Amino acid sequence: MSKKSSKDAANQGGPPSTPFLLAGNARVNRATAEILSPFDQHPIAAVCQASETDAEEALAAAVHAFQETRALTSAQRSAICRDVARRLEHEHGDVARGIALEAGKPIADASREVSRAIDTFHIAAEEANRIGGSVLPLDWPHATAGASGSKRTGIGRRFPIGPILGITPFNFPLNLVAHKVAPAIASGNPILIKPAPQTPLTALRLGQIVVEAGWPAGAISVLPCSNEVAAKMATDERPQMLSFTGSAAVGWQLKSQAGRKRVTLELGGNAAVLVHEDADLDLAALRIVSGGFSYAGQSCISVQRVFVHKTRWQTLAQKITAAVEALVTGDPMDEETQVGPMISEAAAIRAESWINEAIEAGAHLLTGGERTGSILQPTVLAKPPAGSKIYAEEAFAPLVTISPYETFEDGIAMVNASRYGLQAAVFTRDFGRIMQAWRELQVGAVLVNDSTSWRADQMPYGGVKDSGMGREGVRSAIEEMTEERLLIADM
Repeated sequence: MSKKSSKDAANQGGPPSTPFLLAGNARVNRATAEILSPFDQHPIAAVCQASETDAEEALAAAVHAFQETRALTSAQRSAICRDVARRLEHEHGDVARGIALEAGKPIADASREVSRAIDTFHIAAEEANRIGGSVLPLDWPHATAGASGSKRTGIGRRFPIGPILGITPFNFPLNLVAHKVAPAIASGNPILIKPAPQTPLTALRLGQIVVEAGWPAGAISVLPCSNEVAAKMATDERPQMLSFTGSAAVGWQLKSQAGRKRVTLELGGNAAVLVHEDADLDLAALRIVSGGFSYAGQSCISVQRVFVHKTRWQTLAQKITAAVEALVTGDPMDEETQVGPMISEAAAIRAESWINEAIEAGAHLLTGGERTGSILQPTVLAKPPAGSKIYAEEAFAPLVTISPYETFEDGIAMVNASRYGLQAAVFTRDFGRIMQAWRELQVGAVLVNDSTSWRADQMPYGGVKDSGMGREGVRSAIEEMTEERLLIADM
């Protein structure tokens, strides 16, 4: 098929060409930042940058809007979420092209991201109608029931907490924004979004759609801005919660500065897969390659470390290497592309340097390792030293490492020997070992005979150790964004 350039695609319906800052529903002229294609560096758009004054206005608007959002009924909040989903469905193709252009995500993956975001808002519409509470009989302790025979009962109900500040990364510029916006709407909370500087266009369009769907003016602001402006919003007392997705270093720093507000952190990982001697190696190779190289490995749950029983590791390494060499790398706007560019040439250079460092320290390069601009060829390394960056840190790149282990217990110990703990996977037919992995792996979720990169948008999602705190997933996020208030009455 003929290849279509990103520049051609930009002229056929991509992100908006007119820069704007969304604060409520206003377009405001401001200083701009140029957004470049990760694939070929051509300019896509210029986006207004929010100043401290803009941030102050957005915060004030959110506080004011809370009086309106908290009064919306469950049915009204649910209807807004459904209308957002309907509008995203109507613009599915254009939004997907915008993601591919600004994030460098292969168009097929970008299309799936739009579908997931639509699902996220449908899930939020359902959850808005079933935010529950509790009923507690309080008449059974003798000291509190007393001789009067009172039959006090406690009725708990969850209430919205107030304005939310969401800070989002570049790798899922629609669905990770949706995972903050949708539960905020469902629970009746205004929200301010600070999108990644590389990918603000999709977030801005989503903000417009939310306003068009009937969410009150001032109850959503999308604020492309400097880290300094974002930090001031994070330390301001008016946001009642900070929901941050990004790097561990920035996330924990913001938490230390956030004061009394609630904080949820979805941070990095170097996800590990444990493949035991009884595993289906064809299935394992398929899932590992899919989970390690989708969107050039730029996901915090991308497969990075693979640990294989010593009797099977060479066979699995051969299968993974063959599958990786068959991947199609290139222009994200080409529907045949499976691995596109990294978000920037600087990111690709960093990953390339880590690969070279590991090789110099004794790792074996099985395939890949070459870089052209922002495109890093999909890479497989065998036996990287435990102290190498590519083994110990989050690569966020299209690469996996493969290492053998002696016993299943050794494999579990190797997975756990990391400062991260987001998701892990185990390939085995032995139910006892599956349960052992569930008990002993220090992660937020264990997947069985599947990739670490699998996620359903309704499930609780989050990690332990340096991978974060709190949980996302629509229902879990709603719980984070609400508080239970007890009514006690003699009934």
